[in-house]
Amino acid sequence: MIIFRLIGESFRFAFDALRQNKLRTMLSLLAITIGIFTIIAVFSAVDSFRAKLQSSVDKLGSNTIYVQKWPWIFGDYPWWKYMNRPQPSLRDFASLRDRMENADGITFEISTGNRTIKYRSSSVEGISVTGASQDFNKTWSFELQAGRYFTDNESKNGSPVCLMGADIAEGLFGSEDPIGKQAQILGRRVTVVGVFKKEGEDMLGTSLDKSVNIPINFAKGILDIQNERYNPQITVRGSTKVSLEEVESELTGLMRSIHRIRPGQEDDFALNKTTMISNQLDTMFNMVNIAGWVIGGFSILVGGFSIANIMFVSVKERTNIIGIQKSLGAKNYFILLQFIFESISLCILGGLLGLFFVFLFAKVITAVSGFEVILGINNIILGIGISVIIGTISGFWPAYSASRLDPVEAIRS
Repeated sequence: MIIFRLIGESFRFAFDALRQNKLRTMLSLLAITIGIFTIIAVFSAVDSFRAKLQSSVDKLGSNTIYVQKWPWIFGDYPWWKYMNRPQPSLRDFASLRDRMENADGITFEISTGNRTIKYRSSSVEGISVTGASQDFNKTWSFELQAGRYFTDNESKNGSPVCLMGADIAEGLFGSEDPIGKQAQILGRRVTVVGVFKKEGEDMLGTSLDKSVNIPINFAKGILDIQNERYNPQITVRGSTKVSLEEVESELTGLMRSIHRIRPGQEDDFALNKTTMISNQLDTMFNMVNIAGWVIGGFSILVGGFSIANIMFVSVKERTNIIGIQKSLGAKNYFILLQFIFESISLCILGGLLGLFFVFLFAKVITAVSGFEVILGINNIILGIGISVIIGTISGFWPAYSASRLDPVEAIRS
């Protein structure tokens, strides 16, 4: 109980000192506030951006592999090595579908963007059209808010049917039920059999809200699906019973066999997966975090020196009071705690002010741009933790020098 009472008295002395020197206190807080604001604002923006990107990446599937011509490589890469690679073909797809054992679903897909879909006098521009084989519902994660998925016969026969995004359905049909109605796209009439559930904006462009999906055998009669401009790819959703590495290994072996690649020769295909994007995102955001630490660290460093200087001044001003306290029986650790708590209180006050400005910054950015920046509890704890550490470091030496004062000399000063 005595220890708690001493700690309480130390805090009271600290706050009395801060209250009596308001201008000096505010000037001391400034650098700490700027430093905490810079670091936590950067971290909050990065965390929010990262979460939004990661949610888009997760929609692609953590156990999904994409067989494509071009690898997902960021930055400079030897593009001339990949120029003459063949595009994934329907023959490749058929062979994989028949021979692949560790897959829950395999689809052949093509896509084309910036198209227009019409219904009577209504039209929606800037949509993407995807042609996919029957297992599209097994390799991609989505829900239908109305209607149904393609039947096997519709996929095999290339029936003129489609699934469309919620934004397209709303733009074409308004409050009417779109199921069973015929819309015109790519110069052909198609019957709407299903509507994707609204997903919202997507940073990687994987949202189905403005997408129309048609059977690949129907698309084959309209487009040259082997043309590179339509980005042909084979999507493989690995079995949940085996690891992604096993699926990738089997897929590599089968593709080399299908393309008759001899041992020692390089692959003429790319196996892309979401972990490649996640790793690149981690690298990029780590660099941004380091930049935030460096920029904010300088402000905090200046603030730490400022706090230490103010604490030395405070010790000098209260030397005779320290002498009186020690002559009345105050222990060295009580004097030490008194000034350390004062330093920590200063820094926490600056940190809380910085966090408040981050909160305002997040609200303004969200209101102006529509991009939601969230001040998470982890960043709040980090901001307060940094403040406590800086306060302890900055206040220790002034507090230690105060605790070592001789009471007689201190009173005489």
